[in-house]
Amino acid sequence: MAETLPAPMLAKAIPAVPDQDSVAGGLSYEPKWDGFRGIVAVSEPDASGDREVEIGSRGSKPLTRYFPELVAAFAAQLPHCVLDGEIVLQRGEPGSERLDWEALSQRIHPAASRIAMLSETTPAMFVAFDLLELEGDDLMDRLFAERRDALESLAADWAHPLHLCQTTTDVGLARRWLVEFEGAGLDGVVAKPLNAPYAPGKRTMLKVKHHRTADVVLLGYRVHASGHGVGSLLLGLYDADGMLRSVGGASAFSDKRRLELVDELAPLVERDADGNAVTGEGERSRFSSSKDVSFVKLRPERVLEVRYDQLEGMRFRHTVQFERWRDDREPESCRFDQLEVPAAYDLSRVLK
Repeated sequence: MAETLPAPMLAKAIPAVPDQDSVAGGLSYEPKWDGFRGIVAVSEPDASGDREVEIGSRGSKPLTRYFPELVAAFAAQLPHCVLDGEIVLQRGEPGSERLDWEALSQRIHPAASRIAMLSETTPAMFVAFDLLELEGDDLMDRLFAERRDALESLAADWAHPLHLCQTTTDVGLARRWLVEFEGAGLDGVVAKPLNAPYAPGKRTMLKVKHHRTADVVLLGYRVHASGHGVGSLLLGLYDADGMLRSVGGASAFSDKRRLELVDELAPLVERDADGNAVTGEGERSRFSSSKDVSFVKLRPERVLEVRYDQLEGMRFRHTVQFERWRDDREPESCRFDQLEVPAAYDLSRVLK
């Protein structure tokens, strides 16, 4: 498709769901999905009646080849248009379904045979939350309220795997969503100005995510990509059997702080018989296959408090943020059972 996909509009993080009167013209609230952002373009039909489909990610990486089941659904159900939405994947039995990020991440695979198999065994779905173009009519300069009306009309006859993201102007309901929908694997709440045009690449929207704190054990650190200082801290928690498991990392330190941490952590560095620092090899994924994942091992003797949003399996879903050292805590007291587990919530109720 010769058409160049627009960059997605972005969101600025804020600490709480904002009131309606915080933005001129009011706000529309919607769930924040935990998947792959997707800009979807569907062409006019060619002479044989076929439509060409293109899916672009937030980072401009083409996603089209990885989701053939969605490409087929877009071609079958959509006219010539450009949609903004989220590719997500659900798991669980009816009545207790939730989003599954780990299964979704497995869909990005280089082998065509693997892609075809996964499209059948773990099919994805698409949740649309904005309409940027319809039948050649560019809608990006129109207000969100107008674009939403057009999207609702377009989605009236959709069938799974295409879904329309629900919205509300009731701030009380949005605050309930922030709490309840986490149990279905969602990421928070997004607030969109009703009187704003679509702004590619601009942080026009507002997002509220779940934030909690946990005390974790320091396991090691990775050297910063510049070759100087600490790039990230590697973290662990003890499971019910007393085994210390890796749960993720903390980063986002200033240049000055990265250098300070090297000296601060030097007494904890594990060393071999010759006095050399012992290093380990971190876990690789298809997203880090070309990156250096080696790390400097530290004796698990120090505890820190971190901010996190959610747990995926036995790991933090996103990179966490350093809060403070907790020298008053013993490493063995940092266990998984300290983590808050959200009440289960059926994903089908979010999609309704």
